[in-house]
Amino acid sequence: MSPLSLSPLRFSPEEIAEVVGLYASNPEYCRAAGEYDPERVPADSVEADLREEADTEGCEVLLARDEQDRIVGLLCLLDRHPTDGHPWIGLLLVHGSLHRLGLGRRLASLVEERFRHEGRDGLRLAVLENNPAALAFWSSLGWHEIDRRAERKYGRPCIVMHKRLA
Repeated sequence: MSPLSLSPLRFSPEEIAEVVGLYASNPEYCRAAGEYDPERVPADSVEADLREEADTEGCEVLLARDEQDRIVGLLCLLDRHPTDGHPWIGLLLVHGSLHRLGLGRRLASLVEERFRHEGRDGLRLAVLENNPAALAFWSSLGWHEIDRRAERKYGRPCIVMHKRLA
């Protein structure tokens, strides 16, 4: 199994171009989220959205890279949710050409291990209700639905999921 590394997004033009390609390679996600047209993902909007995320207290925007230093995934993590105090995965996106190769599973495991190592007992995320593939993915990794509600930024219907880490 080839190694994966996680590093903060530095917002260089080259990284932003790769991240735009990452979004464009996931048209189903783009359609479900409704934020970007997968045919024309605007680099300036992606950069602005990710800068806002990275500038939020306790948030990290991380790039997953393979052994050739290519960006294969994107993670947005929140150290402590203001409402429940749990760490959250805000986004885990794998390049569309690499789906079903176990990268999402490996990235999720890296995040779980990181928060477990920090002594955290649980981790949460929200899946858009109109994204059944994502719900199936997270359920297969042992995550359980704990709530349904509108997400904070856009008000889209979501399924809140939790995984015990202890």
